[in-house]
Amino acid sequence: MKPLKIGLAGLGTVGVGVIRLLRENADAITARAGRPIEVVTITARDRNRDRGVDLSAMRWHDNAVSVANDPDIDIAVELIGGSEGSARDMVEAALSRGTPVVTANKALVAIHGNALNSIAVENNTVLMFEAAVAGGVPAIKLVREGLAADHLQSVGGILNGTCNYILTEMRATGRDFSDVLSEAQQKGYAEAEPSTDVDGWDTAHKLAILAGLAFSPLSFDTMPVHGIRDVTAIDLKFADELRYRIKLLGLARRGKNGEVEAWVRPCMVPASAPIAVVDGVFNAVTTQGDFSGPMTISGRGAGEGPTASAVVADLIDLARGASLPLWGTDTSPAPKSCVSLDTIESAFYLRVNVDDRSGVMAELTSVLRDHDVSVHFVSQHDAPENKAYLALVTHRVSEKSIRAASAALSELTSVRGAPLVLKIEDFQ
Repeated sequence: MKPLKIGLAGLGTVGVGVIRLLRENADAITARAGRPIEVVTITARDRNRDRGVDLSAMRWHDNAVSVANDPDIDIAVELIGGSEGSARDMVEAALSRGTPVVTANKALVAIHGNALNSIAVENNTVLMFEAAVAGGVPAIKLVREGLAADHLQSVGGILNGTCNYILTEMRATGRDFSDVLSEAQQKGYAEAEPSTDVDGWDTAHKLAILAGLAFSPLSFDTMPVHGIRDVTAIDLKFADELRYRIKLLGLARRGKNGEVEAWVRPCMVPASAPIAVVDGVFNAVTTQGDFSGPMTISGRGAGEGPTASAVVADLIDLARGASLPLWGTDTSPAPKSCVSLDTIESAFYLRVNVDDRSGVMAELTSVLRDHDVSVHFVSQHDAPENKAYLALVTHRVSEKSIRAASAALSELTSVRGAPLVLKIEDFQ
């Protein structure tokens, strides 16, 4: 059988994992693909670094575009990362010459998916990207193939293992964000520069891909994105009292008239919800369909093994002759702007740090009343230096109203710092 020849750019954790997986599981992969799959040409920034695998039989190229243009390869695999530069250049070069591409690059697909799909369709080839969302969790296959016949109402979930690990450890140990982040960096769960993860952008890229498959490509810059830096250990303690968990969620919903609601932010979810028990570095993808109903799948969202497994799964699909268009159709619909959150209604959690003295609660409730915010539940915990933490749960109210109320509360002399507002997401 003639081998399927791969040109691979990027020899980091995932790239090395792909080579190792193809070798260690060669017999099973050949049986499932119908032919052997082997990496024949590679490129990386440092040619001389010891990566723990034998690369001597592979041809080296000076850059990723040269790999894409190698006439001896059947598929180009891009594992460089980033939405611009050599990663984008390589993918565009390969697609332009009709070579299928497999990538784990969520930023590239989220931001340039429409343009890449057009190049692929024009040149009768495909871009595969199972590894771009949730690592080894088959999120793309679930939405694009498994639920292809259904009319989805929502898609998203816990899409970043770094944030999920941090929130899990904060809840378990009572430590605050900065302390747990440092530990996550030491363990290799968080990057030295962690903003892409903890500020929500990694989740946003993945959500944009899922929403594009389920509904329509999104104009990425219109998605509201908020990370987990403002969540404290006291918030996780309050959440436990209320029988909730705090998770960084990325969710997209089908709105009226074909519009799409999509956002990334930490939310309170019921402790009884399937997604609430997904802890540590695990990811979870949840969908709601007219026929399929609610569904949640979970697994490791990053790392050498899970991500390499997803990359090789795409290679096997291509060996079998798969030719799925990026968004599931040959056309590339114009990107849609995400709807404004101002009119969306929900219950909210509101944590306020206040002076512990008489009359403070009356001041707060007066502000909330003026902004049509009705309070369902109040809890108080003592804080150092004659301060107190107040946790309020509201009845359903518009996002615009709760944000205005929070801004007004922060101006009170009895309130210390900006209140924290978290959406209560019941998955109904």
